[in-house]
Order: sequence, then structure tokens, then C-alpha cells
Amino acid sequence: MVGLVVVSHSRALARAAVTLAAEMAAGARIEIAAGLDETTLGTDATAIVDALVAADDGDGVVVLMDLGSAVLSAELALELIDDDLRSRVLLCPAPLVEGLVAAAVTAASGAGRDEVAREATEGLLGKLSQLSPAPVPEDSGAAMATVTVENPHGLHARPAARLVTEARRLDAGLEVRNRTTGSPWVPATSLSRVATLGALRGHEIDVRASGPGARAAVDEIVAVAARRFDETPPELDKISEWGGSVPVDLDLIEGNTTDTGVRRGQGASAGIGIGPAWRRSNTPPPVPDVPSRGTEVEWRRVEDAVAAVRLEIDKIWAGSQEAGIFDAHLLLLDDAELLGEVRQRIEDGQAAPQAFQGAAARIAAEFDTLEDPYLRGRGDDVHAVSDQVLRAMLGISGAAATGDGILVAADLTPAEAATLDPERVLGVLLAFGSPTSHGAILARTRGIPMVVGAGPAVLSVPHGATVVLDGTTGEFAIAPPESVAAAFRDRAAERSTRTNRAATRAGQPAVTADGVTVLVAANVGSVADARAAAAHGADLAGLVRTEFLFLDRDAAPSIDEQIAVYREIGEALGGRRITLRTLDVGGDKPLRYAPAPAERNPFLGVRGIRRSLAYPGLFADQLVAIARVARDMPVSVMFPMVSTVAEVIAARRMLDEAIGRAGHAEGLRVGIMIEVPAAALRSAAFTPYIDFVSVGTNDLTQYTLAAERGNAALSADGLDPAVLRLIQLVGTQAGVPVAVCGELAADEAAVPLLTALGVRELSVAPPAVPLVKEAVRGIRLELAGPLAEQACGLADANAVRALLKPGNVHSGR
Repeated sequence: MVGLVVVSHSRALARAAVTLAAEMAAGARIEIAAGLDETTLGTDATAIVDALVAADDGDGVVVLMDLGSAVLSAELALELIDDDLRSRVLLCPAPLVEGLVAAAVTAASGAGRDEVAREATEGLLGKLSQLSPAPVPEDSGAAMATVTVENPHGLHARPAARLVTEARRLDAGLEVRNRTTGSPWVPATSLSRVATLGALRGHEIDVRASGPGARAAVDEIVAVAARRFDETPPELDKISEWGGSVPVDLDLIEGNTTDTGVRRGQGASAGIGIGPAWRRSNTPPPVPDVPSRGTEVEWRRVEDAVAAVRLEIDKIWAGSQEAGIFDAHLLLLDDAELLGEVRQRIEDGQAAPQAFQGAAARIAAEFDTLEDPYLRGRGDDVHAVSDQVLRAMLGISGAAATGDGILVAADLTPAEAATLDPERVLGVLLAFGSPTSHGAILARTRGIPMVVGAGPAVLSVPHGATVVLDGTTGEFAIAPPESVAAAFRDRAAERSTRTNRAATRAGQPAVTADGVTVLVAANVGSVADARAAAAHGADLAGLVRTEFLFLDRDAAPSIDEQIAVYREIGEALGGRRITLRTLDVGGDKPLRYAPAPAERNPFLGVRGIRRSLAYPGLFADQLVAIARVARDMPVSVMFPMVSTVAEVIAARRMLDEAIGRAGHAEGLRVGIMIEVPAAALRSAAFTPYIDFVSVGTNDLTQYTLAAERGNAALSADGLDPAVLRLIQLVGTQAGVPVAVCGELAADEAAVPLLTALGVRELSVAPPAVPLVKEAVRGIRLELAGPLAEQACGLADANAVRALLKPGNVHSGR
């Protein structure tokens, strides 16, 4: 995390500013170098050096200073530290209080040093939205120039955003007007005002500025206009291949293009999807008619909601080379005119939701008066941002994802994925996202084909355009030629034939061509999932995510309630063994009735078995419930996120006590999940205390590659050779049966490798069971073994997938 250092003449002032910032971002790392002592004003370079060292953890440090000699002392401190640390330190000219608050919130979100400094520097934009400078009179002598718009679609969202960004950087009272249409002057720092100029290709735009740097500022804008507002040539010159006036360039997706128009993202849920594109409903959230709670309270609601939406957008496009596609949305969140009107409405007595909705609606309505249909459509940006802010303000989740055909979206949350109807949603195409995200897992559970990481250009796919996609290979095409569409239809027919054939013998054991039996289990998170598992021929429930009983409620489930649900799951599976994973919460899955202290990085904090051992009462009740069910049916208990032998010993001790309370459970088996490299590396040390291990490849992959599974900017493929090496180590050293319950188990290309690495149980989403069994039946281990060893020595996951061609590991029967 980027560290912050506050340099101030007054220690009391610094502490107060830090207290205020900590209220906004409790996890920020902030050090103080202020005052010569508790009461004497002044700054000390050596104290600043100590603060820099304390604040740095390798991600960089941003320094905020108050005035005068504070800057000189900070500069002197930089001369006193080593080159390595100096390279990571940035002195920021931001205002101390406002800048510190903005920097703390941004740093706590995990942003990089430069972004933290940028947000700090823009800390005064909230005030500027209320105290923006008055327009410059015509005869004021302001520096002026006229430029011609050369962009094919005029000043649409992206070039307008570039103009506004540059104007804000220059801070010189810049204004613009459309000379061609005779529009009034508008502030160049307001995206909503610039967009309503209706500037088309060939229109002349007047630019003027005031202040000491006026001439230089105008020259900068002239230079940006000459570069066509930095819109890249492919975007400028290519006519949309999908029809309509939307400028689309799928070639922005580097290396993903073929001569046939087929592009490649990442396969996230197997299957072929063919249908018309659609997007989630833009129905605005209902705004309750409630009275204002006062100007300051309501304005704080606006600030908090805007900050939350900014973080949400930042997370979606973090690391993307095409992040500029969201510049318009980000600038609208800071738009001086929009926020100024919201503030005025609040001061006039409106509550925050009504004020924001009203101001946004008025600005969006201005776009309706524009002649160009593309620019007129930019009102959608205003509506989209307004809806996001209102949902954040009101605590309302996103709109339900219901429609017919191929859903095209930026990303998909678990809540949105849960609303997908497989009868209507024929596939999902995401600009961003990850194959191991929870949204992707839910799509697989529902048997809906999904491709992720397709690139932001797909967000411009017109409604109704034909989309074809392959959720196994990651290939997709928009409005494809008939030959491509026919090829995808052939794939769908071939897959349907294989699926039907697999379904006819889904209830039979999965045995390799050379006689090795592999159990194919199901991952379930509800009684309904258990019924689906039985219907699809699962040999057992390899993973029951028991946290579905504990989440989204105000009190923990009782022992009796747990017993009833666990038994119902076992009965739904017809008496097959069920593997109950103990409560796996923490990080992204908090409990309202057992809140945990804030952690700087919850995903490397008190999760899984660590959390259970920290709440022994809750843990003991669950173990008693599991032990009682184990008296009546075959049950296994599995401890998640294990990293040390001591954790297993402590958990086994509590399990023994629970068995003593519940009565002897003869068939109860005990296992652990291997999800962190430490557990994989010492797998043999756990053998005396367990009956089996199950490798959770989703988390094992993200912890091995340091790539958070929901971050679309990072590659986290379970077929990476480093991950395969760890699985191989577990398979050879664990000394007990090895299962895989991560999403890699459902990857038909990976099944031969996993089996060759010693895995004898694969636990997958219920719909995947029949095809995974078919994949097992086609394996010859005598061929798969050498191939697996070769895969472990390759450079990366792409090389492994290239190795796994049909015929290399199958018997061909």
C-alpha cells in the first residue's frame, strides 16, 4: 500500500488532519513529521526521513506539506535518504487537509503512487464546484484562439474528456464555445457543459483563458486539438463494423484478432452462445420521498456515494490500456456544474438522492437538444453515472440481469449472476472480469457460456447485434459473416451431441482407458444444488459451501437448523457422501453478527480456519452439527485455508470435543483444503491428522501468482506451471487421497493433467459432471503422465494450453 507522510509546522494540526483522514480511510498508512515538539512550530528534515522510512513498504510514499519551509525540509529529507527509497517518494503540491483525505481514501483502495498523488492534487475540486470562477468578459483581454474539430464524431465522450482533463490540469480559467453554432461560453473544466456544445467534425471552437498563464494554457489546448484530442488513429478513421454511428475498434484488443473477425478473450464457462446482444436494464433506482436531514449530512451522502462509485469504476478498469473509455464517467463524478447544482438543491432543502437525480436529469436533458445522434446519446453517460451514484447512496444493488440472448457487460457481480435465467440468457460476454470470479462460478453452476476479458470495445456492441462465443476457448465474434456463424453452430451441435451422450451414462463411474477410477463430485452451495448434483450423476458432494447458511443474516444458525439443512443435502444426494467445508468467511465474506477488526489486507488476514479458531463458540456449534449428521449418513468435514499444522491440531481437538458431545460418528472423515503454497509445500506434515486433502485451485492460483482472482488486469490461470508443480507435490507427498475442488477441475483440458498428477477426485459445478466424466474416460495415463511432467516445465499457462491438444492424452475411443 502507498504510504503517506504529513509534513506540517504544527504537530497538533497534523494530528487533526490525520484523524480526519482516518475517519474516511481507516486502513491508510500515514506517518507524521510535524513541529519541533508538542508546542514549537517548525519542520525537521531528520524527522521527515524517519517518517519516510516508516511509511514505505515498497509501494511508494506520497508526501503532503503545509507551506513555506515545510517544502524545503521535505526536499532536504530526500537528499538524506538512499537512492532506492528516493525513487519511490513523491512530493505532492496538494492542499494539506483536502489532499490528505483524498490521498488516504485512494491509497487505502490499493491505488498506485501516481494515482494517489493525482487524487490528492484534485482535492479542491469539491470546493471549486461551488466557488468556480465567473466567466471572463468579452473585452477582458483574455488570451484566445480558435481550433477546428477534426475527430470524425466530434467532441464525443473520449475527446471531450481529454479536453476537460487538460483544462483542469492547466487551472487557468479556461472557457470554450462553439463558434460554428454560436453557442455561449462554457467552462472547459465541466464535461457536461463541453459535451453540450454539440461540436461536430469541422466545427470551429473558440478557446480563451484568464490569469497569468493564460497564453500558455490556450497554446496547450490548441496543441491537444491539433492531436485530435489524443484519439488514436484506428478509433478516428474506422467506421463501425457493427453498424450505426458508434465508433468501435475491436483491434484495440491486442493479439486477439483473426482474419475471420473472431476475437479471443478468456473462457470462463464452457458452452457455445449464439444470440442477439443485450444489456442490463437502465431503469433508474426508485428514489424515496424523504425530507432532508440537513445540508451537511446530505452533502456528505453525496461525497461518500461519489467516492464509492469512483472506486468501483477504478477497480473495473484498473490496469487496462483502454481505461480512457471510462474517463467521461470519472470526470462526471467531479463535474463542477453537476456537483454545484446538487449542492444548491441540497441547500434549498432537498435530500441528497432527489438533489442528485434532479441535477443529473436536467443536464442529461440538455443532450436531447443536440442535432447529432451520437452526441445526443451521451446523455446515457449522465444517466449511467447518476444511477450508480444513487444506488451507492441508497444501498441498492445493481439492476437484475434479465434479458434474451447474449448479455454484454463490463463485469458481473455475484448478485447479478444469481439472477441469470439459463432459459433466456444464452451467453455472457464481459469486457473485463476473471474466469475464477464468483460471478463466473455462478454462471458455470447455471450452465451459461461465458467469455471474460474481451476488452472495453465490446461495450459499444449495438443492442440486437448477433454475438457468437465459445466459453471454453474464449473466442467470440460480433455480427460475424455466415461462415463464422456456421462454424460456431457446428461447435454447438457437436457439443450438444457430446453432452447428450455424456448424460446417458452420467450415473456410471468415471474410469480411465487404462482402468483408474476417478470420482467426479459436485460443488454445492444449497439444497437445490445438491438435487442438481444428483440429477447430473455426481458420485458425491466434494464441497458443500456451508457459509450459505451463515451469510446475510443477523444471527448465526442454530445447531438444529444446521443439522436439518445438512441432512436435507445428504438426502437430496441419495445417501452419497457429502463433504462439509467448515465456515469459510473473512475477506470478501463478512458476518454481521461476528464482525472482525479492520485489516489492511483481509485476503491475507483472518480467513477460513483462522477465523473459525478465533470464534470458538461459533466453530464448536458447527462441528457438533456436523458430527450429529455423520451418525446417520456418510459425511466428511473439511477445514479451509489451512496453512500450518498447529491449525489442524487445534481444529481436530475441537472436533474430538464435538464428537464427544454428539456421540460417536464412525464414518466421519477429516480433510483440509490446500489453498496456500505453504500448505502445498508441507503437505506431508499434515498426513498424521487427516484422511484426505482437497486442492482449492482458485485461491491456490491467486496466492501463488500474487494475482487477485477478481482483478481483470491480471492473469490467474490455474494451468500455470507453478500451480501445477504445487499440485504435483501434493499428489506425491500427501500420503492420502487427493481431490481438486477448484474451478480447474471442470476444465476438460486440465482433467488429464490433474489425473496424471495424482488427483483421484474432481469436484465441479453440477452441470459439468457428465462431461468431466467423459473427459476422464478418454484418458490414458501412460500418455498423460509424460505430458504432465512436460507441462510443469513450460514457461506459462498459454504454453500449457497449447500443449494440451486433442489426441495427446486421450485414447481416441
